[in-house]
Amino acid sequence: MSTPSEASDQTRASATLTPVLTARWGEKDSFTRRGYERHGGYKALRQALQRKPESIVETVKDSGLRGRGGAGFPTGMKWSFVPKDIPKPTYLVVNADESEPGTCKDIPLMMADPHVLVEGVIISSYAIGANTAFIYVRGEVLHVVRRLHHAVAEAYEAGYLGKNILGSGFDLDVVVHAGAGAYICGEETALLDSLEGRRGQPRLKPPFPAVAGLYASPTVINNVETIASVPSLVTNGPGWFRTMGSEKSPGFGIFSLSGHVRNPGQYEAPLGITLNELLDMAGGIRAGHELKFWTPGGSSTPMLTAEHADLPLDFEGMAGAGTMLGTRALQIFDETTCVVRATLRWIEFYKHESCGKCTPCREGFWWQVQILERLEKGQGTEADLDKLLDLSENIGGRSFCALADGGIAPVVSSIQHFRDEYIAHFEHGGCPFDPAASALFTVERKEEAGANA
Repeated sequence: MSTPSEASDQTRASATLTPVLTARWGEKDSFTRRGYERHGGYKALRQALQRKPESIVETVKDSGLRGRGGAGFPTGMKWSFVPKDIPKPTYLVVNADESEPGTCKDIPLMMADPHVLVEGVIISSYAIGANTAFIYVRGEVLHVVRRLHHAVAEAYEAGYLGKNILGSGFDLDVVVHAGAGAYICGEETALLDSLEGRRGQPRLKPPFPAVAGLYASPTVINNVETIASVPSLVTNGPGWFRTMGSEKSPGFGIFSLSGHVRNPGQYEAPLGITLNELLDMAGGIRAGHELKFWTPGGSSTPMLTAEHADLPLDFEGMAGAGTMLGTRALQIFDETTCVVRATLRWIEFYKHESCGKCTPCREGFWWQVQILERLEKGQGTEADLDKLLDLSENIGGRSFCALADGGIAPVVSSIQHFRDEYIAHFEHGGCPFDPAASALFTVERKEEAGANA
C-alpha cells in the first residue's frame, strides 16, 4: 500500500499522461470496429476524404510529427518526397516488425486498437496517392497477425477499404504481410526486399525508398505508432498536437518501461517528460534498490545513468546527452545488474541478427562477443577494453544500415560510464556481482571511496 505522499506523487505524475493512442486499451471490445466507432472511429477518414491530399500532407508537416520508429525523421517531409505525375504506382508500407530489445509498444497497440492503425493507413495512403498499402508485421506474433487480418476484413465490410471508399472515388487495398522474424527486416530497405520475396538485406542508398522502393516504385515507410497518430491529428489539427511535447519534438508518445520497476508497462505521455517522472508513474524502482543504468530507446541507444534521469526525453534532449530517443523503450536496471553481462547479452543478439552482408558488422560483433565473454569471466585485461573500442570504431558507420551503429552503442557507452566495473572483473577473477566476489568488491569500493573523501 502506498503512503499518502507516494499517492500524491503518483497523482501528479499521472496528470501528465496524454492518453490518445492508449485511451481505449482498457475496454473489452476495443479491438472491434464497433468499439472503435463508438469513440468516433473513422470520423477522421470522412473528414480527410473531403479535403485535398496535399492539405493532409501540409497538416502533418505543420504538426511537426516525427517518426515514432526511432529515427525521428519529420513525417510530413518524408511524405512530400514522393514524386508526382509518374507512371509507377505509389505504395505505403507500415513497419510493424517490432524487434528491438526492450521495445514493446507497437504490438500492444495493434492488439488493443488495430482500427486506429487501419484508419491511419487509409488517410496516409490518400494523402500520398497510394492505392495499395502493406502492413509488415513480425511473423512470431501470430495473435497480432490474426487481429490485423480481422480488423482489415471489418474495414472492407464497412466500405472503408476497397473501391470508391465512402463514395470518394478513392480506392485502397491493404495487405497484412507476416515476416519471418528477422531483426534486420526492421531496417526499411531490408523490409522491402523481404516483401518482394527475397532474403531481407539492406540496400545501398540512394536511391531512397521515396523514389525507388517497393517494386522500384515510390514508397513511404512509416512505423505503426506514426501512422496510428494520423487520425487524431487530422481530427484535432496541428495546433492541438503542438500543445504537447516540446517545440522541436511535439506531440505524445508511448514510453515502454521494463526491467527493475514496480509497475512495468506502457505510459503515453508528452515528449520531453523525464525518466524520474515516468518512474513516479511506474511506482519507482523495485523496493530496496536504486537506479544504476537505463536505455532511453532500446539496446541500440547508448545507455545512461542515474545522473541523467531528469533530462527531457525528446529527440534534442537525448542527443545532447550523447544518446538517442529511439523507440522510447526504457529498460531500467538497478545496482544488482552486472553491466558487463548485460552488454554481452546485447552484443550476442546483434551478432546473431546481423544479416552478414557487411564484413565489419558480420565479423566485428563476433569478435566483440569473444572479448566480452572473457571479460565477464574475469579473464581479460584492460587492453581488451581498448580493443573493444577500436573494434567499435571500425564497425560503426561502415555498413549498409544502422544495425552496426546501434549494435556498438552498448559497448561504447558501458565502457564510458562503467569502465571501473570492467576492470573489477579481471582484477577479481570474475564477476563482482557473483556471490563469491560481490562482498570483496563492495568492501574495496567502500575503502576506495573513503580514501578519496
